[in-house]
Amino acid sequence: MITKKQKTLAIYALPLAVLTIPLMGNLFSKEVNWSVSDFLIAGTLLFTIAFMINLVRSKIKKQSHRILIYIFILLTLALIWIELAVGIFGSPFAGS
Repeated sequence: MITKKQKTLAIYALPLAVLTIPLMGNLFSKEVNWSVSDFLIAGTLLFTIAFMINLVRSKIKKQSHRILIYIFILLTLALIWIELAVGIFGSPFAGS
């Protein structure tokens, strides 16, 4: 049985695991060119999402509400990430 503490640890370890992918790409490939600010922005986004998911997990008791909020949080993350990467909305902080 996985304890609550282990689930929380897994939620906060996932952003670190995701950030190791571009880090390895930066170290071993010329195609990946992330700066320190890119890692800071990505880390901030991912850890904020992890915090929000952990907060929802601990505060919302009804499973169906929890799943809907998780979907909303992950869709928001995807839209922000895509906007920063390629600028689908044309905002001033877009990547293109």
